[in-house]
Amino acid sequence: MSAPKVLISDKLSPASIAIFKARGIEVYFKPGLKPAELREIIGQYDGLAVRSATKVTREVLDAAPRLKVVGRAGIGVDNVDVSSATARGVVVMNTPYGNAITTAEHAIAMMFALARQIPEASTSTKAGKWEKNRFMGVELTGKTLGLIGAGNIGSIVASRANGLQMKVIAFDPFLSEKRALEIGVEKVDLDALVARADIVTIHAPYTEQTKNILSRERIFALKKGARIINCARGGLLDEAALYDALKEGHLAGAALDVFETEPATDSPLFTLENVVCTPHLGAATAEAQENVALQVAEQMSDFLLSGAVSNAINMPSVTAEEAPRLRPYMELARQLGALAGQLTANVGDEVKAIRVEYEGAAAELNQKPLTAAALAGVLAPMMGAVNMVNAPALAKERGIEVAETVLERSGDYATLLRVTLVTDEWTRSVAGTLVGTGKPRLVEVKGIAVEADFAPHMLYVTNQDRPGFIGRFGTTLAEAGINIATFHLGRDRPGGDAICLVGLDAPLPEAVLATVRGLPLVVRAVPLAF
Repeated sequence: MSAPKVLISDKLSPASIAIFKARGIEVYFKPGLKPAELREIIGQYDGLAVRSATKVTREVLDAAPRLKVVGRAGIGVDNVDVSSATARGVVVMNTPYGNAITTAEHAIAMMFALARQIPEASTSTKAGKWEKNRFMGVELTGKTLGLIGAGNIGSIVASRANGLQMKVIAFDPFLSEKRALEIGVEKVDLDALVARADIVTIHAPYTEQTKNILSRERIFALKKGARIINCARGGLLDEAALYDALKEGHLAGAALDVFETEPATDSPLFTLENVVCTPHLGAATAEAQENVALQVAEQMSDFLLSGAVSNAINMPSVTAEEAPRLRPYMELARQLGALAGQLTANVGDEVKAIRVEYEGAAAELNQKPLTAAALAGVLAPMMGAVNMVNAPALAKERGIEVAETVLERSGDYATLLRVTLVTDEWTRSVAGTLVGTGKPRLVEVKGIAVEADFAPHMLYVTNQDRPGFIGRFGTTLAEAGINIATFHLGRDRPGGDAICLVGLDAPLPEAVLATVRGLPLVVRAVPLAF
């Protein structure tokens, strides 16, 4: 198998190139490509590593049939069309920790610059003035700092602010009381934060829910003389309202590293002396640039070589340690899903719910990627190009309820996965286990025990359990020149419903399938492919 190929289309540290090469990946460093140039060559690559300059648009993704992963060296993925990537089954990764300290430190630096009017004082002094009485600052000690967002970066800011003996309060819907205690903050709602904070600093992602989280109403609800810092993302505050609040003297100042439109070369805020502005420098340190480049190279290499998934925006994480153990389970989940999906697609009923159960050793695993693999198996016969990345989103789009159940009980098998499909008319389940060195095996179909290995081509037959059927069935295949690779049987009771699973060397011709369907006692015959 040929080595994976990765394109680096933005300026990254040479160390990242060295990592790709050391891991046996072909890497091509071509920063500064124009959109048309990128679209022309992207079809050759399995991975694309970018910073913020390259725009990974739908058009780029349409031109990239081989692409498996986009790695963003940095936190924000505004320049990547994540929805289109997900629809095409492309993993999108970022590096949320490589520049966390650097961004947090920049927020603290902006807070000091704002509190002591350092940029204006520096400009005045360099101009030959000595305006000592003009620049009257405020102390940070004892002030209340309000964090909007207390994740990785926000928690680092909190630790630095605690060291400055500030009172730190935080609004974050995902912040637990225990975590708040650990990072030394008081958890409050957004209205309370706005009412109490002397300084507000934003450390939240940009989403529909966080857009203009500091709205005009909330900006003017801040204390008179409060200050605002934003080193997270543009669009998290109303810039026009901020200008008005500063111009009218309601706020004492603001420090912005990010803007609604970037590059920000013209803004009314630039005319105000009590505004400190920097050109999106939150991650701009030598250490951070090195860290995110190394991190994205390691993450992409792990994924392309072993299937490990770290810091993915659109797929469950799988550590490098987990990947080898999960791989046979993911294949089992996919094949069980594919069996259930093909049996359902053949009938044409609409799937309302998909349930995945984990029993025994499987109950101790990271189930999210296994469920994604099962969903991909179920949906592929109905929708075509589906994989672990886009399957959960496709299921959600179609209103299919997905549920996971973990059963720690001991059963007949040391490990067991069961995939159940629910329609308006019926509920059907299939179950499987791993044998030997991790080989998937089917052990149950519709409640009927049947031990069968999966094969690339199979024929599934349900029939009435009567004498003579197996002979007629075998003779029919033999007379058509069809060689049987494997043959597995199961039934619910003597004389009841029976199942026959036949492994074949090649797909069954339609004419032979029609003959099988016409045999006495045959209820249903479905060709399968795995």
